[in-house]
Amino acid sequence: MVGLGYVGVPLAAAVAATRASVVGIDIDPEKVEAVNTGRSPLRGREPGLADLLKAQVAKGRLRASLDPLDAADADVVAVCVETPIEPTTHDPEYKALRGALATIGPHLKEGALVTIESTLAPGTMAKVVRPALERASRRKAGRDFHLVHCPERLTAGRLLLNLTTLHRILGASEPVGLRKGLAFYRRFVKAEIHPTDWTTAEVVKTAENAYWDVQIAFANEVALISEELGVNAYEVRELVNTCPFRMMLVPGAGVGGHCIPKDPWLLVGPAVQTKPELIPTARAVNDFMPLRMARLVEEALAASGRKLKGARVAVLGFAYRENTEDARNTPAKEMVQELRRRGADAVIHDPFARSERGYTIVRDLGAAVKGADCVAIVTAHDAYRKLSLASLRRGMRRRVIVDGRNVFDGPEVVKAGFVYRAIGKGQF
Repeated sequence: MVGLGYVGVPLAAAVAATRASVVGIDIDPEKVEAVNTGRSPLRGREPGLADLLKAQVAKGRLRASLDPLDAADADVVAVCVETPIEPTTHDPEYKALRGALATIGPHLKEGALVTIESTLAPGTMAKVVRPALERASRRKAGRDFHLVHCPERLTAGRLLLNLTTLHRILGASEPVGLRKGLAFYRRFVKAEIHPTDWTTAEVVKTAENAYWDVQIAFANEVALISEELGVNAYEVRELVNTCPFRMMLVPGAGVGGHCIPKDPWLLVGPAVQTKPELIPTARAVNDFMPLRMARLVEEALAASGRKLKGARVAVLGFAYRENTEDARNTPAKEMVQELRRRGADAVIHDPFARSERGYTIVRDLGAAVKGADCVAIVTAHDAYRKLSLASLRRGMRRRVIVDGRNVFDGPEVVKAGFVYRAIGKGQF
């Protein structure tokens, strides 16, 4: 397993549980040390993962290494590295992917199967992956080694469950590779595996995430309209979904994660003649939501008689997904940047996420909200759903709450003496 992140760690543990001998290759010494001591390097709630990993390490089936030579005897090499996009152009950045291919290529065993779990723009398997592996290995794909694309379908907080129970798409270019790929994934996937070609697999993965992004954008746009009209978008959603074949999603403070903000751009990037419009527009709607959160903070503070400049804002939640540490492409960053640009003092709390350059995470929730002029909820961690309005009232300097995840009931908050603003809700 090349890459010990949100894909590589659960994949390594699940494959080891099939009585295979597994080695995880990574460039991060802390991740390697964690795995070798039987600890998951991932934080947040991942049901069953920590116990499974610990058990497989104890049984000698799973270990980790910094040395790519440890992949030399592998019958299967799974590449699980990140594939981000360039922020300005939205072009794919394949530095990690190319590096992984260049590293493992010289050590490929004759007849080995290489499976790319990373999400790719359509055409990448043929134009980037195969040539890079053939150069690095000095072998021929389809003859000396076999190459498939089986893009992951994982979600933080449900890694093991998704890995073992969701249908998989397996792209192959020749029958031996397909047969080997099916044999490998059937070891641990309890759902159907759908064979296809490389490019179709690439389109399927990017399209399914682009579809979700468009649906979220629709919910967010309805939320913005609801705010203006003074209605509750969450009630609107419930009532819309009473109509058959409707599945309006939940609006919120923004879209994060490694996949949803990125994969739509990977899908539309190669489409030069088509000139897609809907998918980029949906991206723009979702990118606006953290800025809307910052404006709601400003509006709520103004209603309390306080300017945003110089105000202390407790931003609750840095991870993009509740009860996980995953802060990749988190909307909290855009919101914090906007608040700071407007002169506010933004203090960030999260029970799981780690500090990054420019974003220091406070672990003590009481300390984060003490003296705050506003509490802004970006992530619906369980800890925030259990917050006592009475304790907030005692600790805060001003009683202002901005709710980006429908954590609180508006009338209840107002009754407790707070100014309340929320994504998708009119003023109370």
